[in-house]
Amino acid sequence: MKILIIDDEPRLLAIAKMSLEMMAQWKVLTATSGYEGLELAASERPDAILLDMMMPELNGNETLVRLQANRETKNIPVFLLTAKSNLPENLAELGVKAVIHKPFNPVKLAEAIALNLNWDLGAKKC
Repeated sequence: MKILIIDDEPRLLAIAKMSLEMMAQWKVLTATSGYEGLELAASERPDAILLDMMMPELNGNETLVRLQANRETKNIPVFLLTAKSNLPENLAELGVKAVIHKPFNPVKLAEAIALNLNWDLGAKKC
């Protein structure tokens, strides 16, 4: 599986990337901005996207809208990665598969994604 993480926090990107690679052996792509994430999503077609909500320039909401508007990326499951507690109620309508709250447990990250997408982690279950 190929996962794209879009977040402007380098430390969080590194932790999430290492977690998903070690716990699930997934290929992990990273982007530090919404614009970079949109380009990678369209060119790499990941199996899922972890999207930070609070980023400068192009925030998570606008990035999500653009992902949904692009026929190349609109069917990619998106997980919101956020510290925000007040989120819109219509997340499913916006194409959001689930919300992963910061701070997250790196050991459980792959399991949370796999459970929501019915992916088998096999012997690598957390």
